Amino acid sequence: MFARLRRARPDGDIASALYGAIVAQARVPELYTELAVPDTVEGRFEMVVVHQALVIRRLERGDEATRTIGQGVFDVFCREMDDALRALGVKDTSVAKRMRKVAEAYYGRAAGYESAIARGDAATLAATLDRTVYGEAGGVAPRALAAYMIASDQALAATATERVTAGEIAWPPVDAKPPAGANA
Repeated sequence: MFARLRRARPDGDIASALYGAIVAQARVPELYTELAVPDTVEGRFEMVVVHQALVIRRLERGDEATRTIGQGVFDVFCREMDDALRALGVKDTSVAKRMRKVAEAYYGRAAGYESAIARGDAATLAATLDRTVYGEAGGVAPRALAAYMIASDQALAATATERVTAGEIAWPPVDAKPPAGANA
């Protein structure tokens, strides 16, 4: 009955499509094969967070309408995480508590990524990724993922806002070797 009263929100449609593009990139097999991201629920969550943080960072540099789309993307992420928790069997009474943890995880990681990328600090970004994505396994993979994130941030910055909001993002190739001199 009430479904008829809801109006379609164009920003919501854009945010949903953009979130779909983020998730599609987070599922690129090379992230798991070349960069050794754990192919687990947690590893896939981390890749969604990485790509979403990069896209929202780009949208935050836009006008108010563009920033609103960024908020919409985050809202879609929250709805999707809520649905995923319920599908995994988390009881209704525990979902809110778990969602707070999901939001805290996202904001903490996004802030760490933002800070390191803004400073051009690949070593700190790699150390953060080693902790959050790899569980402090060390090695080349965190440095390579940091290089991929920095290249992705540059690609997003060079992409017109209209293309980004349409989900037309030319992500850089995933490369298992960090660039020369990228010591973490």
